[in-house]
Amino acid sequence: MSTSGDLEADAAELRARLTRSLAEQGLDVEWTRTVATVPRHRFVPGFYLPADERDVQGLTVWKPVTAELDHDRWLSAAYSDATLITQFDGDEADWKDPRLRRGGAPTSSSTLPSLVVRMWADADVTEGHTVLEIGTGTGYSTALACERLGSARVTSIEVDPHRLGQAADALYACGYTPTLAVADGLYGYWPEAPFDRIVAACSFRAVPPTLLAQTRPGGKILLTLSGWLYGYARVLLTVHGDGTAEGRLLPGTVSFMSARTHAAPAFGNPAHWAAALPESGRVARHGPERVMAGTEEAFHLRFLAQCAVPDAQMTVVGDVVRLVDVVTGSAATLTPGEGRWEVRECGPVRLWARIERVLTAYDEAGRPGPEAFTLRVDGGGQHLRHPHLPDLSLPLVRAGRSHPRR
Repeated sequence: MSTSGDLEADAAELRARLTRSLAEQGLDVEWTRTVATVPRHRFVPGFYLPADERDVQGLTVWKPVTAELDHDRWLSAAYSDATLITQFDGDEADWKDPRLRRGGAPTSSSTLPSLVVRMWADADVTEGHTVLEIGTGTGYSTALACERLGSARVTSIEVDPHRLGQAADALYACGYTPTLAVADGLYGYWPEAPFDRIVAACSFRAVPPTLLAQTRPGGKILLTLSGWLYGYARVLLTVHGDGTAEGRLLPGTVSFMSARTHAAPAFGNPAHWAAALPESGRVARHGPERVMAGTEEAFHLRFLAQCAVPDAQMTVVGDVVRLVDVVTGSAATLTPGEGRWEVRECGPVRLWARIERVLTAYDEAGRPGPEAFTLRVDGGGQHLRHPHLPDLSLPLVRAGRSHPRR
């Protein structure tokens, strides 16, 4: 990239280029226009990009990027259609003297602009709406909402006070003054309710009932649903006057970090769980590659499998796939053999057998995509429905002590 030496002029040129690229993708015109105005570089003073090669232990090496370290790379990346990782494992970087990171779990980021635009458009957010954004993060998506709707109609909450402080500084410096608060997205934000739209930039195991209560009748909630198998689905719910809500799953393969209170718990040593398994098992009707492959269908199936065993977690040790359920104490392993997988299961829940039933029903129904499924939320629970598959229920989850990180 060639630069003029004028930061704002270079940034404006890159913004225009990014805006044209988003328009060519066929994204919503009005939301795409906000990208041309909001200076994303103001919201990402530092971030991490992966190195080309892993370290000797196979861990991803993350290189810090700032204007001081490499001005051109920093500005170019800021206006790329890419997610920029800004935090790992809850550790705040010292961007004046940043260090390499090896491995770790991302806990905050600036989401790629095309997805941010898509989310606001998918939630059917237009002029005149009041919105609650769950997960302020860097504040960039908040700024896009302020640009389109006006700051007075935007409320954004963030569970991490340091993250919110940095976002607030960037927003106010750019002239945006939304309502900001340190709050847990599980509870929404009553002081500014009700809202016309609620959009979450983190994922939940199930729809928090509080969000329904804070949405006007006829209003909409856009959420990403996730779980302990790391299956994901997006749903756009319409809230009715009787407090119920219903909507279809949306197509695509979008994932977000879990809300802290919904993150998976540690489950211990897989060998300890394997000790209770029987010595011999059975031949699996479906292998684990059905839900583990890097395909769009496997992405969808992983979510359906997760609905069948919502308290299970999956790990791979060597070539053996293990499932453990910390709630019921159940476990299962899948071991590869000559063209087949052997399943061994123990505990009150036959974990893989439940997943197999869903996979079989899915095949018999003609392999329907996400948009063929409807989620209904009412006093009887949260049920995922398809006309030719058995109903699947999302887990009953309640607020509790906050998990260390989102």
